[in-house]
Amino acid sequence: MKEENKIEKKVIEMLDKIRPFLNSEGGDIEFVKMENGIVYVKMTGHCASCPMIDITLKDNIEMAITAEIPEVIEVRNINNE
Repeated sequence: MKEENKIEKKVIEMLDKIRPFLNSEGGDIEFVKMENGIVYVKMTGHCASCPMIDITLKDNIEMAITAEIPEVIEVRNINNE
């Protein structure tokens, strides 16, 4: 398995750990891709329109993923692009 695939697998496992918290608020998160150390996700459900999503993404999701997976430097929500 290529190194990048191993990292993506770790990212998806981390998202699976975060998902129950988002589900409890009526939202969800989907892995889209990883390029150059940046993980792209799609926020769905209530998360997609939540005014606090940027804070949740940076202060919770990104912090958790970058702490566990040093190859990841940022997490971006494709809904905002």
